[in-house]
Amino acid sequence: MIRSGTLALLAAMLLAAPAAAAPDGESCAAPHEMTRLRDGLARTATRIERHEKLTIVAIGSSSTAGYGATDPALNYPSQFAAELRRRLPAAPIDVQNKGISGETSVDMTARFDRDVLAAQPDLVIWQVGTNAVLRDLDIANYRRVVRDGLERLKSAGIDVVIMDLQFAPKVLAHPLYREMERSLAVLAKEQGVPVFRRFALMRNWLESGQLDFTTMLSPDGLHMNDLTYGCIGRILADAVIERAALPIVTSHR
Repeated sequence: MIRSGTLALLAAMLLAAPAAAAPDGESCAAPHEMTRLRDGLARTATRIERHEKLTIVAIGSSSTAGYGATDPALNYPSQFAAELRRRLPAAPIDVQNKGISGETSVDMTARFDRDVLAAQPDLVIWQVGTNAVLRDLDIANYRRVVRDGLERLKSAGIDVVIMDLQFAPKVLAHPLYREMERSLAVLAKEQGVPVFRRFALMRNWLESGQLDFTTMLSPDGLHMNDLTYGCIGRILADAVIERAALPIVTSHR
């Protein structure tokens, strides 16, 4: 149970935090309903409440590794870590970037022992789906792999957030992206883990006129750039801190 004093402190930090803003004055605002995490994070909440070390592993492919960023300090895990440290100065924060370009969930789960479980993380941000869509892989089989991976992480007592696809022309050229988005949402609900809705966020930035593909993506038309990595990192930090400040309701699924 999180004490009321901790809830009040975290709520105040959320109110005091500036709206998500990217470099050069570009905006990356989004509706709260789109950015909030809907489940869990009990272990993360406990670490924050007690001012204990919070260990986070970001695992994924090129957009976790930071392809398209001009410096490693500007990829999303680095900017996520910087925002967490700014907002939670009393909690030691360790964010480990375990992204490897070109991987799918099969490759990632194969290295869980070495790159995830060995770190004994409290929270894993698992970025999945994009490479499977780009390669037109079988979605049903992909879903089984992700389900097995989620169950493995949860059985180790680790909080998990799924990060879904990026919204980019090269992804939209593959019709399977719709099925992948639906599958990840259904799977997350079944497993009781939250989804960080990157696809919806990026689409909202474009449709609202805040950004366009030129300002939002690297020249390859697929990977994010410094600006959007920063937006993702800061919004994800907001979402994790907000979720950790909420009472945890035990699900009876």
